[in-house]
Amino acid sequence: MKLPAIKGFNEEAFNKYLKNTGWVIFGKGLSLIVNVLITRYLGPVSFGDLSFGLSLVAILAAVGALGLDTFIIREIIQEPAKRDEILGTSLWLRIITNALLIPVAVGIYLISHHLSSKPGEPLTLLVGLLAFASFFKSFNVIDAYFQSQVQSKYVVQVQNICLITISIIKVAIIVLSLPLIYIIFAYVLDGLILAIGLVMVYQKRGFSIFDWSFDKQRAKSLLRKSSPLILSAVMVSIYMKIDVVMLKSIGSKAIGIYSSAQNLSEAWYFIPIAIVTSVFPALLNARKTDLDRYQKRLKNLYDLLVFISLPVALFISFFADDIIHIIYQGKYDGAGPMLSIHIWSGIFVFLGTASSQYLVAEGFTKISFYRTAAGAIINILLNLWLIPRYGGVGASVATLIACVISTFYLLFIPKTREQGIMMLKSLFLVTAFQKIFKR
Repeated sequence: MKLPAIKGFNEEAFNKYLKNTGWVIFGKGLSLIVNVLITRYLGPVSFGDLSFGLSLVAILAAVGALGLDTFIIREIIQEPAKRDEILGTSLWLRIITNALLIPVAVGIYLISHHLSSKPGEPLTLLVGLLAFASFFKSFNVIDAYFQSQVQSKYVVQVQNICLITISIIKVAIIVLSLPLIYIIFAYVLDGLILAIGLVMVYQKRGFSIFDWSFDKQRAKSLLRKSSPLILSAVMVSIYMKIDVVMLKSIGSKAIGIYSSAQNLSEAWYFIPIAIVTSVFPALLNARKTDLDRYQKRLKNLYDLLVFISLPVALFISFFADDIIHIIYQGKYDGAGPMLSIHIWSGIFVFLGTASSQYLVAEGFTKISFYRTAAGAIINILLNLWLIPRYGGVGASVATLIACVISTFYLLFIPKTREQGIMMLKSLFLVTAFQKIFKR
């Protein structure tokens, strides 16, 4: 299927986009390979401990970000002379919040550990160190600055250096047969190196973080504007990570087996983001000039994403057991049924990613939040019911159902129902057959 042309397209822009996409694919590919090696090396129990810690911290990290990125960019563009005040205030807000979240993460873990029927070995140090690693994300305010100047290439360079360095360290840990705690320290080092790299590239551009300042009124203004986004980000994190946290109730091994399948199932979720990002300008342009063309492009986008995700879901469903056995060398064989179920969530994630851009284009941000919240709540309720009975298979089913409901939440809202129907037609290949028979 031919993607709609983007207005203002030129060869230089296309080559730049290809280069950026290439780096994204390289990064995702390298991360996947290293993660597979770590998963094999640790085995289900230790890998389950690691996955639990990462998921718990990821949910709290959504709070630590404070939803500020978008507003940092906007404020700097609107008031470039106040750059140092905006960045300094944002950094201190994040540092204070993320510092407070370290004991919060440990506290939540200790409470859940105490209440668990299968507590296992204490993971207090693991959770605390991973929360400390997340603390360094406070310095991502520098990333927001470079985005405001359309100079993200400097941040990408730092990220690539960090990725390659930490990947080498993790492989060395595996080769030397070092225990799990060394992998945890690698995550801390990852956060530290990235933070230092961001500061260095900022300083190299002729600026200094020592010129930054904190302003109380600016802090209140930023928090007032970003507070709705904090809740939204937390809902997204809960939606994506709560199943792993809730599986802790039946043991680390169950988490490890489930996470081995989940990581493979979600490894390609960057694809719809890349596609949707590339065609979004064309959608916005069509919405301004030709509503019929706008709707047609949305149909084409939904069709394309189904054509990509459906064959993959079918293939992996049939060969899930073999894929798990080959990739993980027989250490996670119970993950096959989970992968064969979880992979179908990808279809709805793809459609949800595309329809999210429609909601942005139409200004339906509240609907976007409500459908994410609905998915998170459904996921939690289904996990409470299914995990005690079916373990990781139940968590996979809960994720799939939550994705379906979240994606097609648009059917229940009158002003977005047409988009929901459009996605349904793409899902069941109705629009595809219509195009075939028209020919």
